[in-house]
This record gives sequence, C-alpha cells and structure tokens, in this order.
Amino acid sequence: MAAIKHSRQREMIKAFLKSRKDHPTADIVYMNVRQQNPNISLGTVYRNLTLLADMGEIRRLRVGDGVDHFDADTSPHYHFVCTECGAVIDLEMDSIEGITELAGAGFNGRIAGHVTYFYGSCGNCAKSEKLS
Repeated sequence: MAAIKHSRQREMIKAFLKSRKDHPTADIVYMNVRQQNPNISLGTVYRNLTLLADMGEIRRLRVGDGVDHFDADTSPHYHFVCTECGAVIDLEMDSIEGITELAGAGFNGRIAGHVTYFYGSCGNCAKSEKLS
C-alpha cells in the first residue's frame, strides 16, 4: 500500500476525537471541525474518518442506531449505549476477554475476537425516569 500523505484536515479530525469521550458521529465531528476550518466539507470528514478507522488510528462503533460513532481510544474497552438518549459511554470494567474462549468452546471454527455493547438507561436518563 502506498504511503498516506500527511493531511492537516485529518490531524484536526483526530485531535477533535482525542478531545472527546462521548463518541461523536461524523456530523458532530464535521460541525466542530468546521469551526476551526470553515472550508472543510462533510465528504472530507467522512473520507478521513473512514481512512483513520481503516488504518486503526480510531475505532468505528456501530451501536444499532443507524449511524457510526467514532472513538479515538483504540485500546480494548467496552461501551454502554443509552436506549433513552443515545449516549455512548466508555465502561470502566475489568476485561472479559475470556468470553472469546467460552464462545469458542462449542464452536467448530476459530473466533478472532468480539465486540460487546451494554444497553440500558444512562445515569441522567435513569434519574429522569425516577423523577417522572
């Protein structure tokens, strides 16, 4: 594969993602990066997010809401998805890597990894439910 040229726009996108913990969508990335660079297009943001994810520099999350979310933290970790407000939150928890071996015990093949999302109500939505 040919070397990827340095791109100021790509660096801006990556820097924005590193500043966030809320796993923004491409539209949110676009709206924020555009404040620094008004000439950037939505297509450029989408292309660069795809490239960064394909290169493994960011993680693309597909949590079931029909849009991709992006995470600059590529280390193994788990996510919680609020079914009320749609928030995607990092979970602070011990690794459950052993689940791959459990799944493979009754499987006639090779499991290379897993993606796990936890769903429910986030703290803010749970509080609102109690107040209602």
